[in-house]
Amino acid sequence: MVKNVLLLDSEGRRVAVKYYTDEWPTYSAKLAFERSISCKTQKTNARTEAEIVMFDDNVVVYKFIQDLHFFVTGGDCENELALATVLQGFSDAVTLLLRGNVDHGEALENLDAIFLCLDEIVDAGMILETVGNMIAGKVATHNLDDGAPLSEQTITQALATAREHLTRSLLR
Repeated sequence: MVKNVLLLDSEGRRVAVKYYTDEWPTYSAKLAFERSISCKTQKTNARTEAEIVMFDDNVVVYKFIQDLHFFVTGGDCENELALATVLQGFSDAVTLLLRGNVDHGEALENLDAIFLCLDEIVDAGMILETVGNMIAGKVATHNLDDGAPLSEQTITQALATAREHLTRSLLR
């Protein structure tokens, strides 16, 4: 079972996070955990492959890509390889969706796709998918569905559709 998946910037601030347990019940507890895990791993070199650390009775697997830090947390009895596979799938999918330009600004611009990745990978702590190409493919096909009714679109897609309609009406 996965306890959380975190995507933080190089200073330990949130980019995209999902918690699947009540181990951190308050917003401040979650922020404190994120800051402390970021401080603990800051001086490591997890750029080439994933690293594993025990932290507060949790197994944390993490990887850095440019200025983004990817973390997957599980219980102390969890299989590190399963957590590492989740981490690899998440980082691969984000890399594919951001077209290799994995940085803080690009991640913020595509935050809806990143959250869709998280939803495709883990549901209620249970691992659903770990293959980066499959995850990115599912998210990309969901994002390409511009013909969907507004009620089925994400907020970003709905705003893009509204902007497109407004631009067309002004150019007439």
